[in-house]
Amino acid sequence: MTLVDQAEVPEETEKPPPLRRNKNFLLLWSGAGLSQFGVRAAVSAYPLLMLWYTGSPAAAGLVGSAALLPQLLLLLPAGALVDRWDRRRLMVVCDAVGLVSMGSLAAALWFGVLSVPHVMAAAFLEGGAVIFYKLAERAAVRHVVHPDHLSAALSQNEARGQAAGLLGQPSAAVLFQAFRWLPFGVAAFTHFFALVTLLLIPKSFQDERDEEAVRSVRAEIGEGIAWVWRQRFMRAAIVIVGGSNLLFQILNLALVLIVKEGGYPPSYMAVIGIIEGVGGVLGALTASWFMKRLPLPAILIGALLGWAGLIAGIALTGQPVVLGALCAGTSWAGALLNVAAGVHQVRVTPDEMQGRAMSVFGLVGSGMNSLGALVGGLLLAAAGTYRSVLGVAAAMAVLALVALATPAVRSMGAEERQG
Repeated sequence: MTLVDQAEVPEETEKPPPLRRNKNFLLLWSGAGLSQFGVRAAVSAYPLLMLWYTGSPAAAGLVGSAALLPQLLLLLPAGALVDRWDRRRLMVVCDAVGLVSMGSLAAALWFGVLSVPHVMAAAFLEGGAVIFYKLAERAAVRHVVHPDHLSAALSQNEARGQAAGLLGQPSAAVLFQAFRWLPFGVAAFTHFFALVTLLLIPKSFQDERDEEAVRSVRAEIGEGIAWVWRQRFMRAAIVIVGGSNLLFQILNLALVLIVKEGGYPPSYMAVIGIIEGVGGVLGALTASWFMKRLPLPAILIGALLGWAGLIAGIALTGQPVVLGALCAGTSWAGALLNVAAGVHQVRVTPDEMQGRAMSVFGLVGSGMNSLGALVGGLLLAAAGTYRSVLGVAAAMAVLALVALATPAVRSMGAEERQG
């Protein structure tokens, strides 16, 4: 919505050629899409690498924490900086960082000299580059497509992201089963491909800057935080969702350990990932139907209660197909909640505050993921998978009770509903 409203319609009235013939968009779309797949494969391979290479859940938690730490440290400043720096050049640098970091892991595994600190450093660099790249790429789309095609282009980007997530996790398990270095080698290649596509695009990815109008990053970030703080429902809901995201980091690591302890090869994570991905796609496709019939607070509370029950079921089974079905249920509820919350956020946020508001919501909602990965590794090492997963289910039920007891969640303010 924001990008469509802000895009300037050119004076010519001639109908533009179809989007499928827009070379610049196709280069940007394919390069970013392939790099998304590579990133997803690498992230999914981290716990496999640590648990099968070191046998230590704590090490897996450390690496997962390092990969997610940039969300806590970099998200807010990145939201302001991508609008100041040359976006095309920034994206090239991000792909170069990803190429070097992932290539170094593949080389270390090839020569048998891998260390946990090396994996942590590479995961952190890759995670930071991804944050800047995603923000810059989303802002760049409007500069490579005709305004009439902007909605279609953004829809194709969303479909691309869903496909990358659906294919990345199972592909990581299959690649890792073949050669442990392969997921990271593939990730390095996808970054190289994306870098080349960027260099082939001649257009600029931003308008001319008015240097005198640029204010301090701190002031712009402060405005975004202040605006979000005034939204009672969104403020309460995003804290609760942030807690659930932390718990899911523990669960994700536990799933890998359940498969390993069950005597299954890493490729069985592909089975779980495919089934889980289908659940997420179905959740996104059915979201509009539920949004017409249920208010957002009911969707939030229902998702939390559903997660609690499904995660309790995960604690009671070790069969990969059953695990996949239960994870599909959690993914379905998560996709439904993401769509509903995203639509509400767009409706209540002023146009000039969209980017900063999204960065604040993203920080609160996902910034604790790094802590969740760290806690998950320590908890699994100390308490084992069964008790850890049951603890996650119980904590999710507590979050549902907290949501039920929070007035701002039970009944959104009239001003927010009208927004």
